[in-house]
Parts: sequence; structure tokens; C-alpha cells
Amino acid sequence: MKSTSIKQVADRPLNNYVSLGQSARHSFTMAYRGLLKIRRTPEQLFDVTLQPILFTLMFTYIFGGAISGNVQNYLPVIIPGILVQTVITTSIVTGVQLREDMDKGVFDRFKSLPIARIAPLAGALLADTIRYTIATVLTFVMGYIMGYRPDGGLGHVIIAGLLVIVCSWTISWIFAFFGVIARTASSVQGISMIVLFPLTFLSNAFVPVKTMPGWLQWFVNINPISHLVTAVRNLANNGTFGWDLAVSLIGAAAIVAVFAPITVRAYMRRT
Repeated sequence: MKSTSIKQVADRPLNNYVSLGQSARHSFTMAYRGLLKIRRTPEQLFDVTLQPILFTLMFTYIFGGAISGNVQNYLPVIIPGILVQTVITTSIVTGVQLREDMDKGVFDRFKSLPIARIAPLAGALLADTIRYTIATVLTFVMGYIMGYRPDGGLGHVIIAGLLVIVCSWTISWIFAFFGVIARTASSVQGISMIVLFPLTFLSNAFVPVKTMPGWLQWFVNINPISHLVTAVRNLANNGTFGWDLAVSLIGAAAIVAVFAPITVRAYMRRT
């Protein structure tokens, strides 16, 4: 299928009705716009390129000896944890950039184009999956360089990576909603960190749950981030599918079911 450029979309006559197929094409065109922004301003990738490397090195060498006795034994614990923490945190950028584009009037210009009104929002969410993929690959590569050898095999490692990417994409709908309703990009980032910071650190991503106080273990065990980290560990380290994988997928579906409609509704009202 031939790709559609933004100019080609703009040159088409405006229709009052846009079919589902046209909406999908327009969304992919807007996603391509997002990739062009990354190519022209590669510093946007600093967080997904430097963060996996720095966090993996710091957490492994700081906590490895204290928690697992040595770095080598800690790698199967920390690499899945760092992967989830890094990629989930990256999803905040979706809401921040969305708010920045709306503040700059970019979305006002999109309204004058003969495209589906939902396309800019959907395109931004699709483009950010590239960021999640880069962070996922770099985390596993960094772990491999440090000596991490997942026993689950390459196939299960790929499935684990896809699971994190899918879950991060679903969570990006939450931050996209913040991006639509918030007044400034800085407030989006602040709200998002307040939500995400305790969820990622009050989980089993970095330390065993049994080392925590009893009252905190209760929260950690029901924390959705803990379920996702456990699912990734089971896939990468053991090559097994378990209940945590099902919980993660069910939770992802629930997030999309709740936040996609309200985000789209809020976006349509603001644009």
C-alpha cells in the first residue's frame, strides 16, 4: 500500500465524513510526522537511549552485591525491572509532547486539514511506540553486555519486550489524557511523575518483596507494575507464561477501555 504524505493529505478535498480506513491512513501519516520530528531533533531520544544505560549500570553495581551477593546474580532480577521502569516512564513523554503541540497551535493548524480529527492524537501515540522499542532493545543489549543471559531464550525475550511495549502504549493513554486536560506541559510531567514514581519504586522491580515491611508487601503484591515485572521475569528468565502475564494483559485492556474514550472525548472538545 502506497504511503500517504502530509502534503498529499492536505491537498485532498475536505469531506464531512471520514471512513475508518481513512482515519487509519491519516493516523499513520501523523505517526510518520512524529518520526520525522525525531529524525530532525534526535535529542528527543536522549531519555530512551541514555536512561536504560545509566539506570542499568547504577542500580546493578549499587544494589547488586547487597541484594543478590554479586552483580551476576542480580542481573536476572534487575534487567526486567529496569526494562519496565524505563519504558513505562518513557510513556510520560506522550502527554508532555501532546500538551506542547496544543500550546504551540499545531493542532489548530491540523483542524484546517482534510483529515480525521482523531488522527493527530492517534498518530502521536503510534509514533511513541518507536521510543518504547528503542528503550526495550537497549536495556536487553546493555544487560547482555554486562553478562545477562536469559534462560528463556530469544523467542521469550522478544515476547517479554513486546509485552512491555504494549503495556506502555496502553499506559500512554493515561498521560495523553493528562496532556489534553492540563494547562501546561510542566504540569503534565508533574502529575505523571506523582502517579508513576510510587508505582515503579514501590514494586518488586528492584528488590525482593520479602525484604519489605509487611504492610508495604500488601501494596507491592497488588501493584500492577509488580505483575508486569514478574511476567517479564518469567518469560525472559524461565520461558514460562503465568498468571501475572494474564493480569498484565487484562489490566492493559482495561486501561484502554477506560482512558481511550475519555481521552478522545476530551481531545475533541479541546480541538
